[in-house]
Amino acid sequence: MRKFLSHSQLQHSTDHHARQPGAGRAQHLPMLLTVDEAADLLRTTRRAIYVMIERRHLPGVVRIRRRVLVRADDLLQWLDQKRAPSPEE
Repeated sequence: MRKFLSHSQLQHSTDHHARQPGAGRAQHLPMLLTVDEAADLLRTTRRAIYVMIERRHLPGVVRIRRRVLVRADDLLQWLDQKRAPSPEE
């Protein structure tokens, strides 16, 4: 049985991390994200995710037969590296 996260659950996990830097927002996410879940997390489309995968711009891509999954930890770490420093830092 698959458990899918709703958009609000994904949003809650990213909001929680924004309030507490380094507080492990991955604990609310499954270990492997589907393309749809990764797209929701990045607020983009499935098509954009597939393009990023094809261009090797997205970290943590796992292919299991025909399924494409993304490691949540790798994706969140990559997002943290990409973020702009806030004026408070």
